Formats: sequence, structure tokens, C-alpha cells
Amino acid sequence: MPSGSFGRFILLVFAWLACTLFVWWLASALLAWPIGLLAELVSRVALADLVQGAEQHGDVITFVTTLQGAKATVAAAAGGVVSDDIDVRHFTFGLPLLAALILAAGAPHRARNLLIGYAILLPFQTWGVIAEFLEDIAGGLGPGVASQTGFSAWQREAIAFAYQFGTLILPTVVPVVVWVLMHRRLLEGLTRARSS
Repeated sequence: MPSGSFGRFILLVFAWLACTLFVWWLASALLAWPIGLLAELVSRVALADLVQGAEQHGDVITFVTTLQGAKATVAAAAGGVVSDDIDVRHFTFGLPLLAALILAAGAPHRARNLLIGYAILLPFQTWGVIAEFLEDIAGGLGPGVASQTGFSAWQREAIAFAYQFGTLILPTVVPVVVWVLMHRRLLEGLTRARSS
């Protein structure tokens, strides 16, 4: 960061945040593309019995499941399968924060740091998408769908925890941790300046 105080840095972060939020909103479909690929890979490997495929439409990932509609019974299956739409922006809102922090720091290699940060965030964002999908089929889409999953009580609890963790904690904490690890010297300088 150029010479200045902690307060100046915070003002720069807020100024950059306004810009990065705008770019993130406009580019969310493009930024969601790798998450869609990872979510499809994970769902095909780990959830093959529940998921037929995953498709991306803009910033929404649609999971097409093997589950029947809520009106299905063991005796008579409904005609269609259940699909679930997940808005990727729920899990990527930390990306503009990371970008604002990197740009406000003014350190060299900003473009490289942005790409590295984005790549590091991808698995955590994918976690959120998969966790929301599992939360939806485990109960959010109704008991008729949930009963077809075969999830036990402890599995539903683990899914609920993963969903809360992937929605509330990871999108906000991981970008800050990534930035701190990338800019330790800047933080040390800011803390020395504040203590002087």
C-alpha cells in the first residue's frame, strides 16, 4: 500500500469495493463457470445415485436429479424428475471483498494475486453450492423428495451444518484469510504504524 494510515487503507477498500461489486454482479455468469464445472464433477463422482447432471444458466447452476417429484409414491412414480436451481452469487460474494482488499493494498503483482485468490476460493464456493443442493433435497424440497434420498438423521444434521458453514462462514472468512496470507508484510507495517 502506498504511504498512509490504516484509516486511508479502509477508505480505499470501500472505494474499491463499490467498483468490484459492480464488476462481480455483471460478470457473475462468467465467474460461475468454473464453479459449475467443479460442482458437476463432484456431483457425478460423489452423488451419482442422486444426480443425473448439472447445468449452468447464467449465474444459476441447475442440478437434475434422479429423484421423482413430490407426488411420487412407491406404487406409482411421477412423470418427471426433480431439478434444483442454486444461485452461485450466494457463495461468491466474498470475491469482490478479496478483490477490493488486494487492489487497495497496492502491492505489486495485483493481477496475479487476483487470479490466485480466485483459484483458491473456487473449492470453497463449490462447497457452498453442493451443500445447498444437498440441503434442498434433504428437506428443502419437501418430505416427498427427502424420503427418496435415504439420508439418515445424522446425515441430515451434517448436511445442515455443511450448508450453514458454506453459506455463512466460508464466503466471508476465506477471502479475508487469503488476503491476510498474501499481504502479511502490509499488515505488519499497518500494525507498527498504529502502535507508533
